[in-house]
Amino acid sequence: MSISAKELSHLLNLSEAAVSMALNNKPGVSTNTRKKVIEAARNHGYDFTRISGSHPATGNIHVIVYRKHGAVVTETPFFSALLDGINEEYNSTRFHLNINYIYLSENIERQLQEILYSGCIGIILLATEMKEEDFKPFSNLPVPVVILDNYFPSVKRDCIQINNRQGAFTATNYLITQRKRQPGYLHSSYLIYNFEERKEGFMKAVKSSGMSSSNSIIHLLSPSMEGAYADMLGLVNQGENIADCYFADNDLIAAGAMRAFRERGYRLPEDIAIIGFDNMPMCAYLEPNLTTIDVPKQYMGKMAAHRLNTILEAKEFVPVKYEISTELVKRKSV
Repeated sequence: MSISAKELSHLLNLSEAAVSMALNNKPGVSTNTRKKVIEAARNHGYDFTRISGSHPATGNIHVIVYRKHGAVVTETPFFSALLDGINEEYNSTRFHLNINYIYLSENIERQLQEILYSGCIGIILLATEMKEEDFKPFSNLPVPVVILDNYFPSVKRDCIQINNRQGAFTATNYLITQRKRQPGYLHSSYLIYNFEERKEGFMKAVKSSGMSSSNSIIHLLSPSMEGAYADMLGLVNQGENIADCYFADNDLIAAGAMRAFRERGYRLPEDIAIIGFDNMPMCAYLEPNLTTIDVPKQYMGKMAAHRLNTILEAKEFVPVKYEISTELVKRKSV
C-alpha cells in the first residue's frame, strides 16, 4: 500500500506544506529537505502519478512592512518608491500583490498564519526596523522570503540592501575634501542596521583622511524631521560644540538640523555644511538645496520582486545578497 503525503509528513517530522512543495518541485524548502522527502517517498511506495504536471507559479505575493518603533514612516517618498518598483515588476505577471503591516506589539505568528492561509506563495519583507532576532518568526515559513532594506548574516534568505558604507564614505570624503576640516556626524538615536553601516562608512572616511575618529563631534538625533529639529535645537541651546560640517544618516535628520541651525543664526553652508542620505524629493526644495547620497529606491523594489519571481520559478536556488550602489548628488548645502 502506498504512503500518502500526510503520512510522509508525520514520518519525516515535516509540515504537510513542506512535503507538498518537495514532492511538487516547488520552492520554499531546501535542497536537502527536497531530497530527503523524494527518497522517503520512493522507499515507501508513494504514488508519484498524483503529482500534477509542471505549471507556471500563480498566487498571492505579500509585501510585509515590519513596524517596531516607528522610525520608518511608510508614507515617505522612500517607501513609495520601493513600492513603485515592486508594483512595476508585478504589473505584467500572474501574481497578485498585497501589502501587510506587522507590528511588534501584536501576535506576529498569528498574523503570519493568516497571511499564509490567504494563498501566499512568497513574501517581500521590508525589514528596515528589524534586528536579527526579530526575524525568528519568519525563519521557518514554508514560502520564499526576500528581505528588503536590511541584512542578517546568519539568515539564509535573499537580501536586497543599500551599500550604506560606500554611500557614507563617499559623502564624508566629499565633506573633508571641500571643507578641509574634521566632519561631524548627525547620527540616528534609533539603532537601525542601515545607520550602523553608515557610521562605519563615516568612520572609515575620517580615518582614511588621517584624522582621529574620536575628534568627530557626534549628535544623536531622532530619525525624523521634527524629531531631529527638536533634538538639535535643544543641543544648540545647551551650548553643545558645533562642527564645521556634518554627515547625516538620512535627509530627514539633515533637514531638521538645518532648520534648528538657521533659527539660531548659523549660515548654511558658510558656517555649517551638511550632507544627507536617500535623495528624497524635498532635498531640491530645502534652503539651501541639500547635497545628499542618491539611493535608487525604485530599482531596489524592482530587484526584490525580480529575485522573488526567480526563486518561485526555480527548482533549486542559493540565497544571495545584493548591495545596491549609491551616488553623490551635489547641491548647495556644502
